[in-house]
Amino acid sequence: DCRNILERASARETAARVAAAGIAREFLAELGVEVFSYVASIGDVSLDEDDPMLAAPDYKPLDIELSDVRCPDEGATEAMKAAIDAARAAGESLGGTFRVVATGLLPGVGGYATAGERLTGRIGGALFSIPAIKGVEFGLGFQAARRPGSQVHDPIELDPKAGFTRTRNNAGGLEGGMTTGMPLIVTAAMKPIPTLMTPLATVNLDTLEPEEASRERSDVCAVPACAVVAEAEVAIVLADAYLEKFGHDNMTDIKAAVKSYRQRLRTLSR
Repeated sequence: DCRNILERASARETAARVAAAGIAREFLAELGVEVFSYVASIGDVSLDEDDPMLAAPDYKPLDIELSDVRCPDEGATEAMKAAIDAARAAGESLGGTFRVVATGLLPGVGGYATAGERLTGRIGGALFSIPAIKGVEFGLGFQAARRPGSQVHDPIELDPKAGFTRTRNNAGGLEGGMTTGMPLIVTAAMKPIPTLMTPLATVNLDTLEPEEASRERSDVCAVPACAVVAEAEVAIVLADAYLEKFGHDNMTDIKAAVKSYRQRLRTLSR
């Protein structure tokens, strides 16, 4: 039944994921990890960023949440709202892109040996499980295919205080399936909502005759809400990875394991 499929594919299904991720977010916060998201584009209107890999970690969550479309730039926010209003008047819907950012991550979380351990695959799979997500990029993403290697890969240096670090973050915080210690930056693309007030052509399954698709009340753009769902998915994957690496019996033991791991990293860099 098409209705059953439609309802299961609805964003309503993701509400439980966001609720469950509240636990994951609290757990990560106790370990110094913050996860947030922001909208980078809606339709053909984009947030102007010279270097998103540098800019993304510095956006203030309050600026994002005060925007009607969860975009940290006031000018871009107004342009996106105007695009949504124009689409509503035309009976259209709009998709867009957003970024999920995680800061405070330790290096070496995740795994490299098997497909199931690699955070790249785990986070990508989690984001693609969200209805309407059609693309996921880590760091430079598809731009990496258009640049020579010297402009893609991140040089490593030894900082007296921070230890081993990267001089840039084109990889988006993941290498070899593991965190690098740099901010995790993932960009995802959401397609427009398929329920249109100016419906497309379809076929009646009873009569097999041409027909217009049904009209239903629908949002014009759900990209800001989808970004919140994506935050939840990323938080759940990261929380699982931390539990796998540092134990899962109780917070006291987990924090002790994290502290010991940090000390070992500092020893290695001396």
